[in-house]
Amino acid sequence: MARRSLPLLLAAAVVPATVACQRPALTSADRVEPPDARVTALADTYLDAYLERYPEQATYFGIPGRSHDRLSDNSLAAQKAWEAREDAWLTEAKAIDPATLQQASLRATYAIVREALEGAAGARVCRSELWNVSQMTGWHVNHGYLITIQPVGTDDARKEALARWSALPTYIDTEIANAREGLRLKFSAPRDNVRIVIGQIDSLLSGGEAESPFTSPAQRDKTSAFTAAFTTLYRDQIAPALTRYRDFLQHEYLPAARDMIAVTANPDGLACYGAAVRYFSTLPIEASEVHETGLRQVADLTAEMHVIAERRFRTSDVKSLLQKVRSDPQYMFKSRAALIGYSEAALDRAKAAAPAWFGLLPEADVRIEPYPRYRERNAANEYNAPAEDGTRPGLFYINAYQAETKSISPAESTAFHETIPGHHLQVAIALERKDIHPIGRYIFNSGFAEGWGLYAERLADEMKLYSSDLDRLGMLSSQAFRAARLVVDSGMHTMGWTRQRAIDYLLANTTEAHDDITSEIDRYIIWPGQATAYMLGMLEIRRARDQAQAVIGTGFDIKAFHDRVLEDGSVPITFLTSKIRSWAQSAP
Repeated sequence: MARRSLPLLLAAAVVPATVACQRPALTSADRVEPPDARVTALADTYLDAYLERYPEQATYFGIPGRSHDRLSDNSLAAQKAWEAREDAWLTEAKAIDPATLQQASLRATYAIVREALEGAAGARVCRSELWNVSQMTGWHVNHGYLITIQPVGTDDARKEALARWSALPTYIDTEIANAREGLRLKFSAPRDNVRIVIGQIDSLLSGGEAESPFTSPAQRDKTSAFTAAFTTLYRDQIAPALTRYRDFLQHEYLPAARDMIAVTANPDGLACYGAAVRYFSTLPIEASEVHETGLRQVADLTAEMHVIAERRFRTSDVKSLLQKVRSDPQYMFKSRAALIGYSEAALDRAKAAAPAWFGLLPEADVRIEPYPRYRERNAANEYNAPAEDGTRPGLFYINAYQAETKSISPAESTAFHETIPGHHLQVAIALERKDIHPIGRYIFNSGFAEGWGLYAERLADEMKLYSSDLDRLGMLSSQAFRAARLVVDSGMHTMGWTRQRAIDYLLANTTEAHDDITSEIDRYIIWPGQATAYMLGMLEIRRARDQAQAVIGTGFDIKAFHDRVLEDGSVPITFLTSKIRSWAQSAP
């Protein structure tokens, strides 16, 4: 899972970029400009404004020349004002005909801007800002990571750190106010997810100052005056605000939270689910089609697993084999270190093999680390981008919680998904593409990024990166896991599936550990639609490749195909398929 989300429940599709200049809003006089200039101006204006609205993103991406002294304004009034600006930009975008653009790269720029604005506008029906009590996208998760990468080490950096994190208590109090307004309007998170968040906050408060991510700047910068000031800030303001939030959840929010897991329990919930699937996947697809696609893919992948089951394990009973691989000690990791080391070895092989499959390769490195303690029990595997200024590599947060209960089988495919040839390769290439508009380096949609990550798992098999048939079985199980997400996500949110039915379905069709599956199901409950983007995106990328191969024939170049997919950044899937079709048709 690529983690590039904003501090909003559905805000995983759009993040900002650095832009060289500040531009005013477009006026009617500007419409006489050539279409290319209008697209560039719109993209510049949008990104500048976005970075001003969400200053956390400059820190996340390590953008040179940006300050790190503010948190975004999470008030409902600020959200409303931002939506009005989005509407004006969308009107500008609709007035431009992309067919008239002369520069090919600007067609991608236009597609990214248009999709970002349309997706965000559509997702407003969810009113996510009113019920973001989430173990996946809550403020304590996003800011709990952000503070660990807050720059320190200079006088200016220390001043900015104190200024930004002095604002956190107000931010938390605003989250409480937003959640109260959500309850008044009948929006809430499901009760069991609220309990998970309460447990996370309890862990933050009980772990001690030295273990808390919210003391990270003071732990990393030992300047005595700064350490004293930041420690005082934590003790006197941040920790009490954490306690206020925890008490609010326990005593006020939890009793009022909804029992139903389906997002349809919230106002306009069915419309929200459809908008969320579109927002994350960038594909127009109905919930019933999502469900049917998942069922077909699970069946096809089970048939592939059947071949390995008979060849390597001498059984035709795939479901029993999956259970054995999930639970038999011979297939389990012996320790936390063994799990991490196995993944690091897979990454090393992928690094060595990548030049034969990609012309574009990243300069930034990636490392693998276990989650911090307060998150590991309920976390999915997660990738975080490197810093553009070179101060920080990419980071694969691996879930090593109770490693002795985890099967070896999916570990390699997970490593390939999160690092190379998956998220790290795709994201780092985008960040390093200085010859495209900055919007292509920073804007993100799950259909492309997660679709690529899933495509990378299967590609790793073509690259001969898997150690054994056990690991290949794990890869197919991981693919089936993403296919099963289509089934259970749409099932829980639109078809009345219970949480237990969803858990049982994943247990029957994958090798994932029971605890990991329950964490995943709780993720889908609080984050409707997001998990569908993986398989939906991958199927479109694979379909585009197959069609290009059929058109080009023996002259098809896999390195050229991959470079065409990755060169523009995280484009909408519909744009990508159209682009690849045109590329194949124009190939010599």
